[in-house]
Amino acid sequence: MNELRIALYQPDIPGNTGTILRLAACLGLAVDIIEPAGFDISDRNLKRAGMDYIAAVTLTRHVNWERFETWRAKTGRRLVLASTKAAEPYTRFDFRADDILLFGRESAGVPDLVHDRADARILIPMAPGQRSLNIAMATAMIVGEAMRQTEVF
Repeated sequence: MNELRIALYQPDIPGNTGTILRLAACLGLAVDIIEPAGFDISDRNLKRAGMDYIAAVTLTRHVNWERFETWRAKTGRRLVLASTKAAEPYTRFDFRADDILLFGRESAGVPDLVHDRADARILIPMAPGQRSLNIAMATAMIVGEAMRQTEVF
């Protein structure tokens, strides 16, 4: 059975990646990391960032965007991109239980090519003048809503 997944596009900050891995472990979700990352994704570094939760995560590393897309095409899953450039609030979006929730680089989001390949784009509405939330916080908010809607909780 396909289940909700988190995908990180070329993550920049090991601490944020570790926090997201911990979130995934606690909620029973799989994580896909699309490389290259902005840090060494060795098991040692991820263990330090994700503490002892890393062992409980189903983690798949994809060497680049093209390999991720090839894998995703075989699975037939919908790609839902969290983006500050999106128009649809995540709370109004109809999530499916087999969605892949994609989060971009902390420093730059995702390139237009990736943005264009997403099946849907969602955003977290914010107060005027604010740019974005911490990626781990944004992931937690969106994953929580997706799990609530799909009755995973």
